[in-house]
Amino acid sequence: MTQPTDARQATRAAEAPALVYQAIPAAELDAIRAAGRDEAGNLLAVVENAGSPLRCCLRQARPDERLLLIAYTPPGTAGAYAERGPVFIHADRCAGYLTPHDYPPELAHRPQVVRAYDRHGAIADGVLAADGQEAADAIAALLARPEVELVHLRNVGFGCYNVAVRADS
Repeated sequence: MTQPTDARQATRAAEAPALVYQAIPAAELDAIRAAGRDEAGNLLAVVENAGSPLRCCLRQARPDERLLLIAYTPPGTAGAYAERGPVFIHADRCAGYLTPHDYPPELAHRPQVVRAYDRHGAIADGVLAADGQEAADAIAALLARPEVELVHLRNVGFGCYNVAVRADS
């Protein structure tokens, strides 16, 4: 006798490893703010851009928040796959992402590219996801593959990095 679909999904969820959604570490951002320049040497300038995803706390920017647009190379990539790109962060230190085992709720409505990387920092695969549920399913499936070390969530339109995800060890 087969299990009902809900029971199969619950069993798979129980068997799946816990995931960790990694915002850009506060210490890295503190060093950038203190230097007054991003990793590409660009001078920091305060901007406003409501609705943009913030990589320090994994939520959308609110109107009138002070932000920085910085060049950033996400973790887990190497060689030709080490892409540097634009990301928004708070201009001042924030609390960070407080629920790292949960898919960021304010990104759940966004289509995402889920890009997998191997232990050498090379792209292992990529999946287009319509929303957070599809992205979460793709993340779990990709991280279940032995060659995949971590995945990135990236914006569909511009390809910008949002967050790194790893299996919790």
